[in-house]
Amino acid sequence: MNQNLILEAEALYHVYESSALDGNVVALRGLHVKVRPGEAVAVVGPSGSGKSTLLKCLGGLMKPSAGNVAFQGRQINRLTGPELVSLRQDTVSFIFQDANLLPDMNAMDNVAQPLRHQGASAAYARKKAEDLLNRLGMGSRCRGMPAQLSGGEQQRVAIARALITNPKLILADEPTGALDPITSREVLSLFARLHEEEEVAFLLVTHSREVASFADRSLELREGRFIAQHGNDVDISDLGNTRALIIDETGTMTLPPEILTKLGGPGKFDMETDQGKQILTLIRSESDKSEDFSQKGSLVLATECPACKYQYLDDSQECPSCGSSRPMVLEPDS
Repeated sequence: MNQNLILEAEALYHVYESSALDGNVVALRGLHVKVRPGEAVAVVGPSGSGKSTLLKCLGGLMKPSAGNVAFQGRQINRLTGPELVSLRQDTVSFIFQDANLLPDMNAMDNVAQPLRHQGASAAYARKKAEDLLNRLGMGSRCRGMPAQLSGGEQQRVAIARALITNPKLILADEPTGALDPITSREVLSLFARLHEEEEVAFLLVTHSREVASFADRSLELREGRFIAQHGNDVDISDLGNTRALIIDETGTMTLPPEILTKLGGPGKFDMETDQGKQILTLIRSESDKSEDFSQKGSLVLATECPACKYQYLDDSQECPSCGSSRPMVLEPDS
């Protein structure tokens, strides 16, 4: 394992055992993941593709069926329970879709809790928690109980809690999934500032192109396999060590990642044949609604409200005419 990598996984498999008629479920199929210090990586894909399972295995919250995971060169499957807890506390923090705040503690005490677990005094932990909440614009709400906080405020508290131990890596599972579009952009802006100014590394899983655009590169996960990679420093070895065309007993075809990428990712395709030339043509079906992460371009604020056609003249996040949230649209690279 490479000690220069903050996180590395090799040949990661995970199988959920099931007594159902269709048998066990293979959630991860030999994945390779590398995250460098200070790098932001997104794992993108639809629901059921294995994103949350991958995050749990990478964070040591779940033991994979096979494969290795290492933090800074130390393989976590070789550590004892206390050693793993200590390594996680020193290296990684988690942010989940739901803030998961302790309901009987106010915001400040929720943030201070990880330091208290490490043995810090209550006074020191609360002072550092208060400083973090002030930095995140939550100073006036630091004594608020979770039930009194909005979704965006709860997520900011969860972010402060994740930062209080000065982690080198943050693992985030759909961190904006429960937020409205405007609050989601505020959280992503905060992530970007932490990434750039504090050099915090991120690995986040999402089905949203807008969230993925925050990262330096993104890995596209479908049915437990990485089928494409987008962004900077793309390493084709992360997609798998072999290339194979597989056809199972039902006639379902599995294509090599490079070919699948050229097709724009997996989905439902209509087939047409040119009978004169015997050429098979694959055409993406209109009924396939999965988001295509292979499209090149930058996400920008829409210039027109899709609901009432109001023309935006500034950077406002909400339409002043009808109140709709302003969407992001893909602007192709020139």
